[in-house]
Amino acid sequence: MTDPLARWHAYIDAPTPDALNALLHDDVVFHSPVVHTPQRGKALTFAYLWAASETLGSDSFEYLREVVDANTAVLEFRTEMDGIAVNGVDMIEWDESGLITDFKVMVRPLQAMDIVHRKMGERLASMKASR
Repeated sequence: MTDPLARWHAYIDAPTPDALNALLHDDVVFHSPVVHTPQRGKALTFAYLWAASETLGSDSFEYLREVVDANTAVLEFRTEMDGIAVNGVDMIEWDESGLITDFKVMVRPLQAMDIVHRKMGERLASMKASR
């Protein structure tokens, strides 16, 4: 499967560390909705995206629509976390070899941002502690 967006959707449907690792460029940059500085590099981006798949990736997670250009995609999603409706977008860019080079997440409304911030923080702390 060479289509980067199809590979992303396959990962979302069945997330594994190996599948996520294979999607990311070594110099990928992650833009968090709550951290003001870009997170640079494969290891940091992997940590954020893996934690997101474990916290936001519940049975209620679904992509609603996509806007796709040559090497970019904007994917609107919704999910529910602790009874709070979360709506957001993933903005993904990839290089000519199909590896993700830039990943930006935006989330709304404020209550959703608060719960995403708390749950992601807990999951990232847990991942760091288990190393």
